[in-house]
Amino acid sequence: MINKNAFRDMSYGVYIVSTLDGARPTGCVANSVMQITSEPATIAVSINHGNYTNSCIEKTGKFAISILSEESDSGLIGTFGFQSGKEVNKFDGVEAVVKEDVSVIADACGYVICKVIDKMETFTHTVFLGEVIDADVLKKEDAMTYAYYHKVVKGKSPKNAPTYIAEEAEEVKTAKWVCGICGYEYDGKVPFEELPEDFTCPLCKQPKSVFKKVD
Repeated sequence: MINKNAFRDMSYGVYIVSTLDGARPTGCVANSVMQITSEPATIAVSINHGNYTNSCIEKTGKFAISILSEESDSGLIGTFGFQSGKEVNKFDGVEAVVKEDVSVIADACGYVICKVIDKMETFTHTVFLGEVIDADVLKKEDAMTYAYYHKVVKGKSPKNAPTYIAEEAEEVKTAKWVCGICGYEYDGKVPFEELPEDFTCPLCKQPKSVFKKVD
């Protein structure tokens, strides 16, 4: 029997992997990123076949990794993790800087730019191997780990993420408001019988109407 919760004890970060859709920037959230070698510096990143970013990396042969910090706006995860770049421009309203022709998130603690040199296909994901062509530190802040995102931000994994566990969607807790789009659980210090009228999800920015109260 495989207890998938054991995988959470492995080391994961929270990243936004970006590339180009023609001349337009696009990207998605990833948490399976690792350095393979130091000289030459190479990075591996796992992207679900269902992510539009996957096919865009395939076409452009280049990708950027924005390393989110614990201080980064959690709304970035909702923007890049719970929408399709095929349908929306995820970079609209997001402050970004262009490095090696690829947009990276300004509100990140660092970035890495890679050109694809190889790939491996699994049943659900493509693992792209990239040679680093640029990298830098943007802010001296602690990088966000998946454990921090899960326990402190109380966010859920997008369904296309390697760490997604289907049972998460079935968790029921007392007196919680749960976002029907991204699974965020409202955990305010002051209990509300009803959410405030102007309440929006801090992750996916959806209005209170998409929230459901669970007992």
